[in-house]
Amino acid sequence: MATAAVRTGPRSSGLPIAHVAPVKASRLGQGLRSGAMLNILNGLLPPMLPGHCKDVAVKDVEFPLTKEDIAREIVGKKAYTRCDHYVLRNGGALAVVRISKAEGKELFRPIIEHEVIALPESTVFIRDLSVDVLNAPAMAVMARRFPGKTVVVEGQFNHISFVQPGGILDLEVLDVVPPSPSKLSVLVSRALESGMVDLPVIPSFKEVDLNELVTRVSTEAVLFPCESSGLRTEKPMYFLDQVPSIDKEITLIGCDLSARIYRSLYRQEVPRIEMCPQELAPADGRKRLVKCCKVRNGFQIKDGLAIVPWGATVQEVADAITALFS
Repeated sequence: MATAAVRTGPRSSGLPIAHVAPVKASRLGQGLRSGAMLNILNGLLPPMLPGHCKDVAVKDVEFPLTKEDIAREIVGKKAYTRCDHYVLRNGGALAVVRISKAEGKELFRPIIEHEVIALPESTVFIRDLSVDVLNAPAMAVMARRFPGKTVVVEGQFNHISFVQPGGILDLEVLDVVPPSPSKLSVLVSRALESGMVDLPVIPSFKEVDLNELVTRVSTEAVLFPCESSGLRTEKPMYFLDQVPSIDKEITLIGCDLSARIYRSLYRQEVPRIEMCPQELAPADGRKRLVKCCKVRNGFQIKDGLAIVPWGATVQEVADAITALFS
């Protein structure tokens, strides 16, 4: 058997830090499914994003953005009950600070601890109104563009968020074409763009091209499991789901199930070239998403693979991705 081998927020009027209302930013973990949130809490995934859009306040300041000056301005101050982070802005320079407040029910509570998580030299600002700053995969793309930097993003609706370096989850999507684009690539893009996957996942897409596999066929004709728009070959083509009468020497481009169906129908063996993404996925430790007709519904996780049905839904794809990284 032969086998085949990608705003700004509201401007401050100079009030003390305690009186700067937070502007909308990003979240991490709101509604995370399965064990993804546990991974973050257990330190397996870095907290790249703030906890919620109401947890970040943008503050225009006039003091230098050094650790010493930031500490001097924050110590002894109070912060709004929902505020967990400051984006401090002095002209074009930015710093990001995480704060902890005293327990209580007051709207403004004393800041008891702070951590400067990014100074101007390690912070960049991007204004891209197409970016949903509430979307973890979209913010991961921003982080990937600036390795090692904390990226403050002004995105849709002029909401501001930031994303810290590290913690990006790479996913390879391996699917069969034609038709193009592959169904799985479309479903993954929809799942990530919709917010159904609340993890910093960045996909890459690789394809098993049936037209390339046809070039390896040495027999007179070729047999496919079913007809697909975009198949191109000068060889006679048969389609197994049509149960054709075959009067030529053929090679099956299909999976093990297709071979079993052929044997059941024609009572003989057939030369075969593998096309199943699950079988063709390299065992190299990378996280991958593939389709397999043996999975009837839902998904399976096996050896770093998330496997969804050949007719998968967006929800099944989203759940499979979340489970794969959990």
